[in-house]
Amino acid sequence: LGYAVAIDRRARLDETQESRIAVCSFGDASINHATATTALNAAAWANYQNVPAPCLFVCEDNGFGISVRTPKGWVAHNYEQRSSLKYFGADGLHIDQAYEAASQAVEFVRERRRPALLHLRTVRLLGHAGSDVEQLYRTTSEIDETEALDPLLQSAALLIDAGVISAQDVLALYQETHARLSALARETQRRPKIVTATEVTRPLAPESPTAVAHQASQSPEPHLREQYFKGRLPEDDERPRHLAFQLNRALADLMMQYPEAIIFGEDVAKKGGVYHVTADLSKRRGVGRVFNTLLDETTILGLAIGAGHAGLLPIPEIQYLAYLMNAIDQLRGEAASMQFFSQGQFSNPMVIRIASLAYQKGFGGHFHNDNGIAALREIPGLLVACPSRGRDAVRMIRTLTATAKTLGRPTVFLEPIALYMTKDLHEEGDGGWLDAYPAPGEHLPVGDVGVYLPTDSGKREDLVVLTYANGLWMTLRVAQRLASEGIRVKVIDLRWLSPLPLEALQEHVSAETPVLIVDECRRNSGIAESLATALWTTHPGLSMSLVTGVDTYIPLGAAANLVLVQEEDIERGIRDLLEAE
Repeated sequence: LGYAVAIDRRARLDETQESRIAVCSFGDASINHATATTALNAAAWANYQNVPAPCLFVCEDNGFGISVRTPKGWVAHNYEQRSSLKYFGADGLHIDQAYEAASQAVEFVRERRRPALLHLRTVRLLGHAGSDVEQLYRTTSEIDETEALDPLLQSAALLIDAGVISAQDVLALYQETHARLSALARETQRRPKIVTATEVTRPLAPESPTAVAHQASQSPEPHLREQYFKGRLPEDDERPRHLAFQLNRALADLMMQYPEAIIFGEDVAKKGGVYHVTADLSKRRGVGRVFNTLLDETTILGLAIGAGHAGLLPIPEIQYLAYLMNAIDQLRGEAASMQFFSQGQFSNPMVIRIASLAYQKGFGGHFHNDNGIAALREIPGLLVACPSRGRDAVRMIRTLTATAKTLGRPTVFLEPIALYMTKDLHEEGDGGWLDAYPAPGEHLPVGDVGVYLPTDSGKREDLVVLTYANGLWMTLRVAQRLASEGIRVKVIDLRWLSPLPLEALQEHVSAETPVLIVDECRRNSGIAESLATALWTTHPGLSMSLVTGVDTYIPLGAAANLVLVQEEDIERGIRDLLEAE
């Protein structure tokens, strides 16, 4: 469905005429799956609003889902009368009827650019899989009756009765096909096999730092920027700005640099997003490129997958980190696995922006304040970045977009909600968390960490803190207070959460200096334990400690501070480590 929507949207952007359609096939059991019901609902939603969605859904109804019978007539009963989804039905055992219905369905979808469901009733021969013994749930007589309805025999009889082909020619065709396929099977067996883990993982997460750097260093056409920013280029703005404001500028630049880039999600258009990160983009770029979706994360990520296949560069927004869990399989099972299972023939380029993490005042519960990222870090090959401030956010999203564009990789950008509008660092009015806008072409390579040195950096630091996002902001405040006591703390902003920037950390971590890992996420769903394990492996005997959030959902109100990392926890962690030395 995402591809169907994207090809017509791409055609409008390119001012061309599109005639292609998308075809999606599944069984009568799968039509009840959450992914299918979401797609069918979203197709109907698009149709109802006259949004082109030329997708033909094909349901092959054999009456079984492994051993579970589909209620007789269920598919037709559920979809035949849906006003926003055209229904076509036929008996798949009669190829003339099936062909006629399929032709009508294809013509309808192609000409009207609307979705339709083609329902073909058929049979299933043998079990669902080799381990599925159908005699356990079907009678012998029922199996015999089904075998007699073998579509191959039914079609051959139909053609013979119609005088299209003789019985002898059918048999000859069968034998020739058998011989040809057997030869192909033997050839396949002689081909080289995968014999190393490197060969297995090669297509999983392609890397080319040089190509990504080249792409990320490109700039939009100057005249486009002059026009968009009305002659006041953001890098010339003498007034430093907060993270959300700078991200808005970065997205505008990216849309100018990549005409195929589209931004979509819940509330991102006229409202400009819950936190105004996409403010004015729809107004300035048009609803063809910045648009709202229905409130369904599976649809949002499914659209992103299809858009990438259609040659667009999707930048979808998931409104809150917890909302991602509603659609994680679109990322884990689909987008991130595509290059792997196709040996690099297909890819899913995208930059998924997610308003993330906790410390958001006035909100609570497990929907708007969520600090669990294990589901993302578990996905093989997924690139996950997390900025803490405006200048880093701009340069990092440029790198992620270049990575998606150049290598076709799905990437995730975790934007810390509590730091969106943060202006000050140590004292009210100091503007310590405001930044100038990085000029186009400036970017941060994947794995590059941020380093904040103690004031008297000529001396060796007493302790190193590894952290990110809200943890960086809190740690820098603690480090300044400790500096008045002569305690020198070097603070490292990890920036990249998957894969972790282990190589870059080597020059900042040594067995002689204790290390404190400050991870604002829950202890068992953040980065602390993985990072500690990796460092202990390379630096045996390293004095190290962890400060993390508690393994719990985040409660409402002030109670949240009891389970989230606080500045007092960081200071105590530093002092305890130094006292143990």
